[in-house]
Amino acid sequence: MHARARLIVADTVSDKKRGGLLGRVVGIVLVLVALAILLALGTWQMERLAWKEGLLASIAERRAAPPADLTAIEALDRAGEDVDYRTVRITGSYLNNKERHFFATYGGRIGYYIYTPLQLTDGQIVLVNRGFVTFEAKEPEMRKQGQLTGEQTVTGLSRAKLLEKPSWAVPDNDVAKNIFYWKDLDVMASSVGLDPAKVVPFFVDADATSHEGGMPIGGVTQFDFPNSHLQYAMTWYGLAAALVVISGIFIFKRKP
Repeated sequence: MHARARLIVADTVSDKKRGGLLGRVVGIVLVLVALAILLALGTWQMERLAWKEGLLASIAERRAAPPADLTAIEALDRAGEDVDYRTVRITGSYLNNKERHFFATYGGRIGYYIYTPLQLTDGQIVLVNRGFVTFEAKEPEMRKQGQLTGEQTVTGLSRAKLLEKPSWAVPDNDVAKNIFYWKDLDVMASSVGLDPAKVVPFFVDADATSHEGGMPIGGVTQFDFPNSHLQYAMTWYGLAAALVVISGIFIFKRKP
């Protein structure tokens, strides 16, 4: 009877050991999976950091370059190259009766960016972001001084057009009221009867020198590019290191 009891106790102890070993193996596997995920996230953020730094350097180089002719920017666009933030100089006459209004904030004020077609001597048309006007100055009669006539030379930055609404949270454009919440170049042009064959397939943001004083206020291009990828990467790598330390203590140092 005593031998049978000892056998049962021995079997119980053996089962507990096997169960404990299995638990450790499962725990190690789960830790390794979590560690792989954390390291992958950290590495992905480092790759994003390299991409963002390269983008910022490229934009800085484009902005510092001398203004190019429109034909050079068009050639880049046709070749599928990125035309964003390239300096350009164009000359033409504003079609002031066909301006479009893009809802925006600038300097802590609510208002609009004024997009006015500029007709070049060869018949091409460029939608130019002339700058910011306050909410009260939306209508042209409130800023008659800014309704420039005759031949104008505009220096600024080319901006690629958006192919679709950037987010579901962005309201739909109200074409009837001439209020745009996202820059749909094709609709902006067609809504005032511009010939799509003559409209250049990108915008130009005028700089501050293209219209000094009064409204619109030029030079409103935003260059705010958040770059927190390094902090994110360090967070993921830090969590991975903490996981290794805590898991090592828990799995290998715990008492039987």
